[in-house]
Amino acid sequence: MVQDPHSKAVRRFAVLALATAGGVGYAPIAPGTFGSLVGAALFAGLVGRGAAVVAAAVVIAAALGVWAADEAERIFAHSDDGRIVIDEVAGQLLALSPLAMLLPPERALAPLPLLVGFCAFRALDIAKPGPVRWAERRFRGGRGVMFDDLVAGALAALLVAGAALAGVGS
Repeated sequence: MVQDPHSKAVRRFAVLALATAGGVGYAPIAPGTFGSLVGAALFAGLVGRGAAVVAAAVVIAAALGVWAADEAERIFAHSDDGRIVIDEVAGQLLALSPLAMLLPPERALAPLPLLVGFCAFRALDIAKPGPVRWAERRFRGGRGVMFDDLVAGALAALLVAGAALAGVGS
């Protein structure tokens, strides 16, 4: 099947817009941190709609992220290119998701719980302890790009849940 040039360009634009989180992946320094900020902003915009909406956003970001990261790797001709930050968006959303489950929206958006979730995720994503490093090495393509950040997000979510249950930021 031959694809017309216009639809090919539209597809490329959509892939790169998603993979780079609207272009923040092109930041000259710390693109992953900027991707995480997009995830935190998305969380802030969704938390008032309930935990189920936040959970759905994590699933959607992860599923679309696998596809977009896989396609973007081909476009950039580089494995896990630094401009691909949809993985940080999904991982950060996952890290913050316990706040939507355990706290009312106004408390979930308090600076300290958000800071705990943001810093826990970034630290785990950068340091790549045990299971995070395993996920990074175990998978390739879009799954490889996404899964280590989702594991880091899940570990950070445990820390966030513990902090929320302990009353941090109350």
